[in-house]
Amino acid sequence: MKNKTLSILFFLLLIFFFWDCKQSNQQPKNESEITAEQKTIYLDKGKKIAAATFTALSQQLQKAVKEGGIPNAIQYCNLAAYPITDSLSQAHQAVIRRTSLKNRNPENKATELERVVLENFEKKAEEGQPIKPVIKPLEGQKIAFYAPINVNGFCLNCHGKLGETLTDENYQLIKKHYPEDKAIGYVSGALRGMWSIQLTK
Repeated sequence: MKNKTLSILFFLLLIFFFWDCKQSNQQPKNESEITAEQKTIYLDKGKKIAAATFTALSQQLQKAVKEGGIPNAIQYCNLAAYPITDSLSQAHQAVIRRTSLKNRNPENKATELERVVLENFEKKAEEGQPIKPVIKPLEGQKIAFYAPINVNGFCLNCHGKLGETLTDENYQLIKKHYPEDKAIGYVSGALRGMWSIQLTK
């Protein structure tokens, strides 16, 4: 009888041990960490917001080019890009930013944390490694989503090499709006910067 009781107790202890291990794997160790399931959810949400913002900005930019060429597109970026991004931030209940190590608009200058992520992205790009979106827990029940932004052929009209894909005339107009511009000299496919989207848990 004694052996049977001990066996039952041992069995119950095993059940408790494995249940506790399972809970430990599912739950974050502290408030700043997230579970694997949460990571998947926030990655998916961030990708959708970035895609929707890119589509909205691209459509308006192409419309501006059709109406007045690259000079009109430069004016559009200067005046309309931020209001559109702010509107989408409210719609998605997120804070949407585009940032780069070579920013054009001073307001897009990277924060210290963004710089760390961007430098990591740059290192991977130089090594020819794929750059995947990442998320990082922040303080105050916030989650940061970061995803690369690459240069395409159309981008080169304003971000390409001066005298080649970027004309001197267009660059003078860019410098008029952004005297401290650093965002030129790119080639197609290069890493331009990244999406920085702040989500709420």
